[in-house]
Amino acid sequence: MRIRPYIEDKDYPYLEKWIDNERAHAMWCGNYIPYPMTKENLHRTLRENERDWTDSAYVATEDDGTPAGFFCYCIDVSNNTGFLKYVIVDNTKRGRGYGERMLRLALQYAFTITGAQVVQLNVFPENLPAKRCYEKAGFKVRQITKGVFSYRDELWDRCNMAAAK
Repeated sequence: MRIRPYIEDKDYPYLEKWIDNERAHAMWCGNYIPYPMTKENLHRTLRENERDWTDSAYVATEDDGTPAGFFCYCIDVSNNTGFLKYVIVDNTKRGRGYGERMLRLALQYAFTITGAQVVQLNVFPENLPAKRCYEKAGFKVRQITKGVFSYRDELWDRCNMAAAK
């Protein structure tokens, strides 16, 4: 597996297939990207996050270059803290270690290239497979904020997790 910058025209056709229902979409992005996702609304969000938070989008690929995962990353240079968001793996590859491998590569990049001392992310604890994946990659729970996100008749918590260098 490798990571490289996200290339809109090349990678979006893969990414758009990885979310196949509204609940999975909400768990992935907290509805920061409108559902159903379109190329236009994804890229508008990516551009806004790039401008406002210095986010960069990345794709994890198979060795042959086929996209297998996606995430965004930024670093706050004032405190050397990185942040991952919009983490997702091809839904046909979930449960097979792809997410953990992708996150380990993202952490290696964050610690080695960007100088991060800590990398954080948020996950809804209701998304148990994602939370377990993050734990396997070395993330530990820092804080849980109760009832921050409403999805239909459910109220989800937000779990902030961190991995240290």
